[in-house]
Amino acid sequence: MWALVDCNTFFASVERVFHPGLRGKPVLVAGSNDGIIVALTAEAKKLGIKRGDAVFKVRDIVERNNVAVFSGNMMLYAAMSKRVVSIIRQSVEKVDQYSVDECFADLTGYDSHYDLTEYMRGVADRIRLWTDIPVSIGIAPTKTLAKMGSRFAKQYPGYHSVCSINSEQKRRKALELFPLYDVWGIGPRTYEKLLSLGVTTPLEFADKPGDWVERHFHKPGVQTWKELNGYPCIDTEEVLQRQNISTSRSFGQMVTDLGKLKSAVAYFTSSCANKLRAQGSVAKAITVYVCSNRFRKDLPQYFNAGTYKFQVGTADTIELTNAALTVLESIYRPGISYKKAGVILGDISSEKAVQQILFDTIDNRPERLDLSKTIDVLNHKYGLKTVGLAVEGERTDTWRVKSEHRSPNYLTDLDDILTVQI
Repeated sequence: MWALVDCNTFFASVERVFHPGLRGKPVLVAGSNDGIIVALTAEAKKLGIKRGDAVFKVRDIVERNNVAVFSGNMMLYAAMSKRVVSIIRQSVEKVDQYSVDECFADLTGYDSHYDLTEYMRGVADRIRLWTDIPVSIGIAPTKTLAKMGSRFAKQYPGYHSVCSINSEQKRRKALELFPLYDVWGIGPRTYEKLLSLGVTTPLEFADKPGDWVERHFHKPGVQTWKELNGYPCIDTEEVLQRQNISTSRSFGQMVTDLGKLKSAVAYFTSSCANKLRAQGSVAKAITVYVCSNRFRKDLPQYFNAGTYKFQVGTADTIELTNAALTVLESIYRPGISYKKAGVILGDISSEKAVQQILFDTIDNRPERLDLSKTIDVLNHKYGLKTVGLAVEGERTDTWRVKSEHRSPNYLTDLDDILTVQI
């Protein structure tokens, strides 16, 4: 059996932990440049605010109802996520973190000694007691069904944080009630295809014969079908091995200078390289794109992108950055006010299967990769971008995103430790 532990409205819940006066009140968290709402509490949803709304479009609602607004702070959220996962690991030996607010726990063998529902309810209570973060837990034979269970646990308070899909009757009932478009592994294209084939519920999909599913869908679709029928076959590590890694931002202020644009692209490349190494992968292609502000019709409009292909797959920040800057120089056009830039790593494969070439121009690849990994360790220990390439610029650069409502890094920065007036 698998358990999926999902932190409820995680970003907003973390902000509430350090601002207890906001408990029971509407809270929202804005993303890049404080532009789009990425998380909000149930109280904020009741006011008609939705995730994905532009902050400026709901400004009247926010001001009229005293909605607390925070800028996203991934350093703070990652630190709290680490605490939540450490609590789960104290109770379950094998835990796979799927995202910053979700993780799977392997409960194989635990049912011989515990009632799984009560056992995981105890885990949820400890997380709430020790971190003040509410969680919803789904328990089922497969990860897909466990994610369904966590959604039911979040939706219906009567489950008391834990929903177990542990019988055939409960499985079929869950598949009958759950929205097809919300099933893990069913994206927009698969959803449209299922509808065109007359399938409108997860239960209808699960009841299809295996040969019918194999005729109409590739491996991911077949895996989802098997999981819905209670046969575990999805490897979380395989899912997390992304085929593309990207970092992009809208600038806090428009940029015209090539030097500033290079700083932004180098910064984004470093971020992508960090993610690449974290999943044990290398990339053989890097794409850089830039664009002007499409909302400023009074200014010249421009968009362009370019790609550099490596002879040998790499996760070396220096090599990736040099290539990204080469691409940027080829697509840069003077006289344009740039509003956004982005970096995409492609042709990704495992670092364990790198194809070497005889005439490689870099003869110290292992040492350079070790250097990049050492920088990762330092930044993880002492704070984001404590160590980086000089070309990435200063923290005060005007292109950096706006974050006027960002909370301090209470858990990772000694200067930001919470103080209490007594």
